[in-house]
Amino acid sequence: MVVERGPAKAELVLSEDERSALERGARRPKSAQRLALRCRIVLACAAGTSNLEVARELGISRATVGKWRSRFVASRLDGLSDDPRPGVPRSISDEKVEEVVVKTLEQMPTDATHWSTRSLAKQVGISPASVARIWAAFGLQPWRSETFKLSTDPLFVEKVKDVVGLYLDPPERAVVLAVDEKSQIQALNRFQPVLPMMPGTPERRSHDYVRYGTTSLFAALDTVNGTVISSLHRRHRAVEFKKFLERIDAEVPDELDVHLILDNYATHKTPTIKRWLLRHPRFHLHFTPTGSSWLNLIERWFGELTTKKIKRGAHRSVTELERDIKEWVKTWNENPRPYVWVKTADEILASLARYCKRISEAGH
Repeated sequence: MVVERGPAKAELVLSEDERSALERGARRPKSAQRLALRCRIVLACAAGTSNLEVARELGISRATVGKWRSRFVASRLDGLSDDPRPGVPRSISDEKVEEVVVKTLEQMPTDATHWSTRSLAKQVGISPASVARIWAAFGLQPWRSETFKLSTDPLFVEKVKDVVGLYLDPPERAVVLAVDEKSQIQALNRFQPVLPMMPGTPERRSHDYVRYGTTSLFAALDTVNGTVISSLHRRHRAVEFKKFLERIDAEVPDELDVHLILDNYATHKTPTIKRWLLRHPRFHLHFTPTGSSWLNLIERWFGELTTKKIKRGAHRSVTELERDIKEWVKTWNENPRPYVWVKTADEILASLARYCKRISEAGH
């Protein structure tokens, strides 16, 4: 039982009209999320739920719940609107602001996939600058689009808890390695020399390039001390992965168990690999959920390698590329920097549940 301290909360009773208006505001597809959240707060408080329980359910602070509860008790539905701000009186009404927000979120122009400030301004009868200010106030960016992927792995929860448990509480007398392959790394060189950076002018390179071949990097990141075991191969098959496992076996002291965190790529599960694992019982494989590469810390390390060495590098042969990668790995291991995992599995799953609930309530 949750017991709240402090002064008694004012009783919150809704009329039928108020409840209907709040439910519409909370359910409205893609409506302004700030107002929708306030409606959900009031509805939850009206159901007799304590401020602390409402805060936990909605993932917000208790102070926020108390604020909008008090505002509603004092001013009813009008109290859920933002207070007027000091300065020159507004020239755009709340109705016009709502029209801009609703059209941005729920409608599309006839000749484009999203609104611009000019097209929406012409549609609603205000200036493009006013549209831009409204978008900024509500955090709307219709010109942007991002991608996401939700795992459909039936064992998603179990795998998240397994992998995160290794990060937060690694087993004794064992090493935990985040393993993956960065395949098809291209040895590229530009047709023209790179023009160096100058004051007021960034570095410039020609768009055209010559490709000399590719290589694949197999890497295992020690999640505790940050060191990396690596191996380069021209091909990316189970044969090469087995050779990499043998290298790990040779470099990790014999008295330690080896826990590998890796994805579900086919080369990790071939009969050849399974037979090798049976002959090496100290190796334990922990697979991330499908479509969840973000759970593997080695991806963070690959990102640094790409940004700092590969993306802007120029190589006239695969041998030259491999030499640069080996040198970068050597330098890294001279001063390794482990990545610290901070979120628990329960926090990750709760965050994902809130996101799924939000997009389902938004009518997606």
